[in-house]
Formats: sequence, C-alpha cells, structure tokens
Amino acid sequence: MKFLTILSTLSILVAMLNTHVQAETINHVQVNSAQDQYFVNILKLAIKHSGKAHQYQLEELPQTLNQQQSKIRLNDGRLSVMWAGTTEDYEDSLTPIRIPLLKGLQGHRLFIIRKDEQSRFDQINSLVELQRFKAGQGRFWGDTTILRNAGLPVIAPLKKESLFHMVDGERFDYLPLAVHEPWSEVNKRQDLNLAVEKRMLLIYPMAMYFFTSQENTKLARMLSEGLNNAIEQGEFDELFYNTAHIKAALAQANLSEREVIRINNPSLPAKTPLNRKELWLDINAESNKQILASQTY
Repeated sequence: MKFLTILSTLSILVAMLNTHVQAETINHVQVNSAQDQYFVNILKLAIKHSGKAHQYQLEELPQTLNQQQSKIRLNDGRLSVMWAGTTEDYEDSLTPIRIPLLKGLQGHRLFIIRKDEQSRFDQINSLVELQRFKAGQGRFWGDTTILRNAGLPVIAPLKKESLFHMVDGERFDYLPLAVHEPWSEVNKRQDLNLAVEKRMLLIYPMAMYFFTSQENTKLARMLSEGLNNAIEQGEFDELFYNTAHIKAALAQANLSEREVIRINNPSLPAKTPLNRKELWLDINAESNKQILASQTY
C-alpha cells in the first residue's frame, strides 16, 4: 500500500513536471506603464479563452524596445508577440491578429487649444469649417498623413514637446490627441496657456493589433481563437471598459455629447474588419455606460 502511495505521488509529480516542461513561453515587451499592462492583460485573457492555458506561460523581456526593434526580434524569434498600430508593412511582413485591441479608441481625437479660444471651436459643425483651422502633429506620426488627406492643414515639427509650445505660441490652432492623452498633457504644462477643447471629437478608423512572426502560426491561431471567444462571452469588453485609464478617459471625455467629425484613414489596410461592429467603440451605446459603472480592474 505504501509502495502504491509513493508510486501515485511520483506519477503526479512527473505529470506536473511534464506540464511545466511542455509549456510554451510567450515573450512580450517590457511593461513600463498602465497602458502596457492593459495589453498584457488582454494577452492573458486570450490565453484563458483559448482552452489551452496550461500550454502557455508569459515572460517579460528585461529591456525596453521601440517598434522597429520589436519587429526585428519578432522575426528572429527572440520576441513572441508585439502590439502596434497596424500598417500595410506590418501586415505584409508579420501575422496580424485582426482584433482591434483598443476598439479603435486611438482614432478618437480630442483637441488641445489655447484657453481663451473655446468660442472659436464652438462655431465648427463640419469638416469644411474645421479645414479653416491649422492642426499640429508630429512630423513622422501616421496621424499627420490622415489629417492632410482630409484637407486639414497640418504644421508638423520634429519633436513632440515642440507641439505644446507652438499651439501656445499661436503657430497653429489645435493639437489633436487620443482620448486618454490631453488632460494629462495639459496638467503637466501649467505654465502654458492650454486647455482641452470641450465640444469637438474627430474620428478616423485606426486599429492596434497583436502581431506574431509569419512562422509562428500556432501562436497566431491561439490568440485569434482566444480573443474571439472572449469577445463572444463579453469578457473582452468588460476588461476594456473597466481598465482604469480607459474608464477615466471615457468618463472625462463625454464622447456621446460631442460634435463628431469623421474622416477616412487612407493608410488603413484593406483587410481591417470594419464590418464587425462588435470590435469597435460605439460612443452612443448604452451598454458602455452600464459597464463603466461596474467594478474597476
């Protein structure tokens, strides 16, 4: 009997060891902010809903990488997955998992303006009227091309910090930033005459995806299945709307009450799943408000 007990214990230990040995490591970039942690939480959610949670373990790389460095490491195997705004180049050279991780939120833009100029923006009700104003954007930002394609004049300095001083100095009229960005940027620069515009919302389609190497089809398939299962069961939206920085930004921005101007994104790859409405932020959905009232992650 004692022998059988020992044998049973050994069998369990061997099984546990095999499970650990067989677990595949998913390497991701270093987490340096709450924004980064959100994407790791989405990774965990995908693994959970893949039905193969025991087959994978996450591991964080010890150094900070820019997107070009991440792409190189993805292709040579040192990195398993990266998250980035999609481009034709990324979709041609990597494998995109076409689930917009931020539900297109980064394409919802609020404006930083000068404090005493809200009344000028109160008169804007169309794209044609907005075209009379000058925007500021970074020289190499993808958004710069999008705005110019829509006929919006853009001043584009090289350095991001220059933008805040230039709008303050009347070099241009407004600085469009993603919904979660403008208040913190204004608060960091109390010495400048800046404010968040109260009425306008500029929207263009933009998707941020997980990417794997083209060779890692197994991981790409697992992530796709897991994310789609999480969406179907409502857990993707629950995580998104209850993530602290997203929840705070949506509550403060009051998007459904703003005057919306929509423009096209000429750089958006043709296979972007715009027809899957459940993947994208709906600023007027009542369900958003209900989820926002629930517990924060």
